This record gives sequence, C-alpha cells and structure tokens, in this order.
Amino acid sequence: MLFKCPTCNKEQPWSTDNPWRPFCSERCRLIDFGAWANEEHSIPVEPELDSFD
Repeated sequence: MLFKCPTCNKEQPWSTDNPWRPFCSERCRLIDFGAWANEEHSIPVEPELDSFD
C-alpha cells in the first residue's frame, strides 16, 4: 500500500517500520510541526456567542 507524505507528496510504502508515519521522514514531520506552531494550520471551530440577557 502506498501513501503520499502530507508535506512533500512523495509516495512511500505504508510500513510500521517508518517511525515518522504519516510523513516520509523526520524532516517532513518537523516542517509540519512548525506549520502548526506558527498557526499556518488550524482546526476550524464555530465561535462561541455569549448571550447577554
């Protein structure tokens, strides 16, 4: 089974021997981590509306 690295799109075989899954390498894993840390990636959420009575 092949998968594409989410960072570089390189096709790799899916293997439990790969410690960086779902990435192809530690470099790609760190690039993705940095993007989350710099808020380049985010999970969309609905803003909470405060109700004032």
